[in-house]
Formats: sequence, structure tokens, C-alpha cells
Amino acid sequence: MLANAHTAAIYRSIVGGLGTIIVLVGLALVPLPGPGWLIVIIGLFIISSEFRWAQRLLHFVRVNVERWTQWIMAQPLWVRWTVGAVTAAFVGIIVWLTLRLTGLPDWVPDLRVFDLIGLR
Repeated sequence: MLANAHTAAIYRSIVGGLGTIIVLVGLALVPLPGPGWLIVIIGLFIISSEFRWAQRLLHFVRVNVERWTQWIMAQPLWVRWTVGAVTAAFVGIIVWLTLRLTGLPDWVPDLRVFDLIGLR
């Protein structure tokens, strides 16, 4: 703990603000492919270094991710494949919607497949 109460308050504010920004960026990235949830957990980890409520939330997340992992691994292979396929379809739809709304970047080659799926 820092010796000066004023410095400690500033430090806690910086840690809380930085962690909150990281959590918000992670939440914005969750529907897109990539490490959205990982970024959220990193932000929570940063916040939990100074705030008890974040420690409890991080513990809750850790316990439930472990439970989910144990549950999914105990399921038959067809259930795991179905969950994986539904997750991949969801991510594909989100990517398609994002590209549909924002347009394809200029560096993407002009392929006929983009016409077929409605992206050009």
C-alpha cells in the first residue's frame, strides 16, 4: 500500500480507469472474432488488483468458465460439435454484418464470392 493517502487514491483511480477502458474495449470486441473475452478478463484482473468487488467478479468468472469447460467436455462429441458449429455460425454472421455495414477494406481482392454473399 502506498504511504500517502492522496497518492493511493490517485493510483486507485488510474488502475480503475485503465481497467475499465480495457474491459469496455473487450466488450466491444466480444461479438467479433478474436480475444474479446480475454481482453475483458485482463481488464478485470487489472481492476481486481485494487478493488474487492472486481476480485469477487473475477472469481465468479473463473469458476463459471471452469464449470462450462468441464460440462462441455463431459458431453458427447456431437454436442461439442454442435456447440462449436453454432458458435462459428454466430461469429460468421457477426463478421458478415460488420462487413456489410462498414464495407470491405480496399486491400481485399475483388473476388466473385463477395458478390455472391452480398458484400460488394
